[in-house]
Amino acid sequence: MLNMRRRDFVMLLGGAAAWPFAARAQKEPARIAFLGSGAEQSSAIFVEAFRQGMRDNDLVEGRDYVLDLRWAEGDYARFPALAGELARRHPALILAQTGGTPAHDHSNRHSDRGIVQSG
Repeated sequence: MLNMRRRDFVMLLGGAAAWPFAARAQKEPARIAFLGSGAEQSSAIFVEAFRQGMRDNDLVEGRDYVLDLRWAEGDYARFPALAGELARRHPALILAQTGGTPAHDHSNRHSDRGIVQSG
């Protein structure tokens, strides 16, 4: 069952991340922001699954997209500052792994970009 959820999660992220590429011709890599609620090490499997999903769709990191990662390290009070920092970098998309905290409340103050949130 865990594998099923992980697969569904990666498919959702892959589809959401592909949206900026379909929406415009690429002249420079699209910036995809990722805001994680935990530590980098504990979320590494999800980040690698995302990268693999992008490769499976013939999208190459550095050429087609740049992944901009930020980690709250379990301190949800850091979300507003981290979300604002990512939004100011003008990403095409913000992916947020929040553990239930509504990241869109923080990100929307700074960006009109799409936000995909997983709890």
